[in-house]
Amino acid sequence: MKALLRIAAWVLAVAIVALPVVAVLNGWIGADRWPMRRLVLTAEFRQVGEAQVRAVVAPHVRNGFFAVDLERLRADLQALPWVRRVEVRKRWPDRLDVMISEHNPLARWGDDRMLSENGDLFAAPKQGAAALPRFDGPDARRSELMAFYSEARPLFLGEGLQVRALALSARGSWTLRLSDGTRVDVGRGDPQHRLQRFARLLPQLRAGDTRRLVRADLRYTNGFALTWDGAPAPAPTPIAPQGKA
Repeated sequence: MKALLRIAAWVLAVAIVALPVVAVLNGWIGADRWPMRRLVLTAEFRQVGEAQVRAVVAPHVRNGFFAVDLERLRADLQALPWVRRVEVRKRWPDRLDVMISEHNPLARWGDDRMLSENGDLFAAPKQGAAALPRFDGPDARRSELMAFYSEARPLFLGEGLQVRALALSARGSWTLRLSDGTRVDVGRGDPQHRLQRFARLLPQLRAGDTRRLVRADLRYTNGFALTWDGAPAPAPTPIAPQGKA
């Protein structure tokens, strides 16, 4: 009996000591005594707004310094569109530091995601994304699309054209769409060389034909198959395909 009383007394003593700690950590008490007064934000604020961040932080700090759950706060901030990385720290006695880095978008990825310059895929609102090129391909091969785009993009700048879409099929076949609407089927097997050859001849092709080039099929060993739109040109430049590669 005495042993049970000693155990009960020990449990009660622990509870008396622990309960205030638990109450403070859960924000049941102490919010007025140890309030979180200062929020220091470090962010670029290009896509993520300061008001958005403050709105997420506010519920986490209302119960005082000790009740702030940094992991939950970090997860809630990480869920904001465009957020790439979050760091949060508490500094005694009343300061919360929040550091946010944003994704720098390189391209739209399919219908509902974006690809960052670091190769990260992320979901984001489509506002302001219309000017970005569109990439389509297997997620695991996104680094290949990034590399191919970096090689293809400067090839057409001399003609005032941009690469507006780039696709890599599951079988490894490449397709581009330029800003004037031209579809370029590059195919497989040394696609960089084929595209460079086409880009080198494109000024000559466009100068020799007043029609709009609708499609260029580069999947031939020694030539291109070209599809033109509109009235016949007076003096088209012939390019004879000799069998697909």
